[in-house]
Formats: sequence, C-alpha cells, structure tokens
Amino acid sequence: MGVVADVLFTLLQIYSYAIIIYILLSWFPNARESSFGQLLAKIVEPYLEPFRRFIPPLGMIDISPIVALLALRFAGYGLNSIFTMIG
Repeated sequence: MGVVADVLFTLLQIYSYAIIIYILLSWFPNARESSFGQLLAKIVEPYLEPFRRFIPPLGMIDISPIVALLALRFAGYGLNSIFTMIG
C-alpha cells in the first residue's frame, strides 16, 4: 500500500503545482493563450469550473482556485487517514 499512497500523494502535489502555475499565468499578458497555457487550461479548468460556479469573484480577484487547492489538500489528508487505517 505504501507505493500506491506515495504515487497518489505525488500526483496530488503535481496537480496542485499545475493549478498554481495556471493561476500565475494570469499575471502575464497572453500567457494563457500560449501552447503551454492552453495545455494547463485543459488539465486544470475541468477541476476549477465547479468551484467557479459556486464561488463568485471578489471584484477582480477569483478566489475559487484557493478553495480548489484547499479541497485538494483536504483530499490528501483524507487519503493519508485511509492509508494509515489500512495499515
């Protein structure tokens, strides 16, 4: 079970980094329109979309990615608890 848990935690960490990079791309003009930005959008937007439906932006600031990152963190804590209980 240790290898499976390590792989899952690593994937959660990589996905969290992808979200952070995608957020930072919004600070640079036309960065999201680049091929890298479009690739990240295909990976990250399906996860962020449900959060954006329920959390309106505060003026010009979209806080839904922060909530999405917290949800990923809590999922990691849940997985950790499950794998700890299993053995």
